Parts: sequence; C-alpha cells; structure tokens
Amino acid sequence: MDGQLIAFTGVAAGMVAMPGADFTVVVRNALVSRRAGIACALGVAGGLLLHTALAVAGVAAVLAAVPALFRALQLVGGGYVLYLGLRTLWSLRRPPAVAVETVSSAARPLRQGFVTNALNPKAPITFLSLLPQFVPAGSPALPRTLLLALIVVVLALLWFPAVALLVDRLGRWLREPRAARAVEGVTGAALTLLGVLLLLEPLRAA
Repeated sequence: MDGQLIAFTGVAAGMVAMPGADFTVVVRNALVSRRAGIACALGVAGGLLLHTALAVAGVAAVLAAVPALFRALQLVGGGYVLYLGLRTLWSLRRPPAVAVETVSSAARPLRQGFVTNALNPKAPITFLSLLPQFVPAGSPALPRTLLLALIVVVLALLWFPAVALLVDRLGRWLREPRAARAVEGVTGAALTLLGVLLLLEPLRAA
C-alpha cells in the first residue's frame, strides 16, 4: 500500500471539503433544483481540473513569480464572488419563484461553479506546492503528478454532487418560504463576506 498516496488523499479530501465559496455556491444552486446543484458541482470539479492541469504543466509557477498578476486574479475572483453574494441578497426583495427545470437551465449553475473555482488563484499555487511533496524521490514526476491530480478531481466529483444531493433531499423543508429565504440570506451573506475578504487580501498586500 502506498502510504504517500493515502496521505495525499486525506489531505486533498480536507482541502476539497473545506467550506468556502465553492461549497456555498453549490448549496445556493441546489436550493433551486437538484439539476442546478449537480450542474454547479460539476462546474466546480471542472475548475479544479483546470487548476490541477495548470499545476501539472507548471504554468501556475508564473502566478507565484509575478505578484501583480496574482493580485489581479485575486481581485477578479473576489469581485465575482462578491457579485454572486450581492445578487443573491438582492433576489430576497422579490417573492420566491418556482424553479422550472429545463435542459438549458443547467448552463448558468455550471458556469457559476466553474468560474467561482477557476478564478481562485490560490488553488493552482496550493497544488503547485502540494503535489511535489507526494512524488517519491527518483520516480518519474509526470505520471505520479497526473495520478495525484486525478485523485483531487475524483474527490471533487464525489463531494460536491453529494452536497447538492443532500441539500436537495432536505429540499422539502429548505424550500419552505421562510426557510428558503433564511438559507438564501445566509448563503448570500456568506458569499458577500467571502468576496469582500478576497478583495481585501490583495489590497492589503499591495
């Protein structure tokens, strides 16, 4: 049994399951419908796939070497998360609408999940620093790194759809008018706070 592989899986699982913008945006979409929640979860996994691909290719090293570019991406990502939060809070002014599932309705949550994750510049830096720690000395780096990246994506494909399905399973209670507005308010406030924190971080570092 590969001890390093087991250790990496544990670390990666903790990183994937850590509450943050990805988790919040999946919950928000799952409250609309199961289709929207699953689509958003797949979008988040797609963003992680992009980050791991960048880490494997070494492109993420550019972000570490050019602080101005890193801060610019932080501002863009923080602005997008803030936009989602404010938009969610603004929607509370309107009476709750009945969600209608259509084939095209999955496009928006899929895009939201992908963009929320993809615009987080910390992810490729984290993977770039983490993946090499679990490559045994003397072994080919590329096959091992690809395996580690695949583990991260698989974990995301398991975790985020599970979150969406759980929220959907509790949907009868969560979609009660009062409960739905409360949860929507909490997720909107959480996204807004996360967006503000993401925007403040590069400004403090400037």
